[in-house]
Amino acid sequence: AGRAADAPAADPDRAAQPAIPAGSIVVGHDGSAEAQAALDQALELAAALGAPVAVVRTWSIDTAPSGAVFHDGYAASFAEIGEMVEERLRAETASRIRRHPELDVHLRSVLSQPAETLIALSHDARMLVVGSRGLGGVAGMVLGSVSERCVRHARCPILVVPRTRDPRA
Repeated sequence: AGRAADAPAADPDRAAQPAIPAGSIVVGHDGSAEAQAALDQALELAAALGAPVAVVRTWSIDTAPSGAVFHDGYAASFAEIGEMVEERLRAETASRIRRHPELDVHLRSVLSQPAETLIALSHDARMLVVGSRGLGGVAGMVLGSVSERCVRHARCPILVVPRTRDPRA
């Protein structure tokens, strides 16, 4: 099986820059179908190029897994929430990573905003891969598009995997 090096980056001072190997193909992953398609593309590219992969999921208190922040009168620490987020990321990506046992895959959970984190990581990345949800028009302007911000500000080549892209087609 593909190996996954695990080290949550829940320290807010390091949140924008989790440790990843230089020259990695960085893929943003939020658990969506679009993120899974982006992960498939990133893994295929990494296999062809012999590059390490860093799968990054950002989180906030609002996006933490249900029950992760408060349960049974206990408020979890940022480190504990980060570990829960990374466990979910590991579960959602495991079957895809297992298809590429030759790859060096790193999972990172980061307390930060998605675009900010991916742009910061792009400085040392070989490539940035993100999915596109196709939120154009007013929704895209109001919500702000992570992929659009990455395209404008990334410091490495970026691949935006379209919503309709089926990597197995």
